[in-house]
Amino acid sequence: MSTPGPARILVVEDDRVINQAVTERLTGEGYDVVRAHDGPEAVEQFRASGPDLVLLDVMLPGFDGHEVCRRIQAERPVPVLMLTARDDEADILVGLGVGADDYLTKPFRMRELVARVAALLRRVDRAAELATRAQTDLGDLRIDAGARRVLIGGTEVHLTPTEFDLLLRLAAEPAVVVTREQLYAEVWGWAGATGTRTVDSHVKALRAKIGADRVRTVHGVGYALEVLP
Repeated sequence: MSTPGPARILVVEDDRVINQAVTERLTGEGYDVVRAHDGPEAVEQFRASGPDLVLLDVMLPGFDGHEVCRRIQAERPVPVLMLTARDDEADILVGLGVGADDYLTKPFRMRELVARVAALLRRVDRAAELATRAQTDLGDLRIDAGARRVLIGGTEVHLTPTEFDLLLRLAAEPAVVVTREQLYAEVWGWAGATGTRTVDSHVKALRAKIGADRVRTVHGVGYALEVLP
């Protein structure tokens, strides 16, 4: 994580009651919390405070959460947990496409939000541990775990942190089916989760970047990474 001591979280939510409630809960969990209530303020606070994670509502005054995510990810990669009032796959995929790592649909339970935040921050720590790993070549697909880069036929493909971790997990056992529950536990760090739409949405976003034929779906079970020539 980028700051010493407690992780710093930027909470971006225009509803002041929700913003305050989330801030109080995260502060109670030991995090250092800074806040913003609209798009421009969110980008300004991001630059000023250098958070380790951003909790970002989609619907904001000024400009929306998707634009906030696009701007902050262009400056510095950071885990983003998006909050959306609509459980609409199209909206979710837009968020994933601009660099969000995960999402929660309103209304949400504070306990789940805290668990998601903790899981995202653990993944940041795990990513640092991968820095010594060598690259993996699977046909024309090259995964450099240390540099966190992916190339297909020599051309770099830009993945979000979650997409990269998902691909890395599938690539650990090429052609082997990994269940949705395994992926949720091992990539998101959320063992025992019953909802699998998060996994499915991220797989769909990953396919759009590396090619649909590289990730095989086993209906009712999970996914496998295919090695193409």
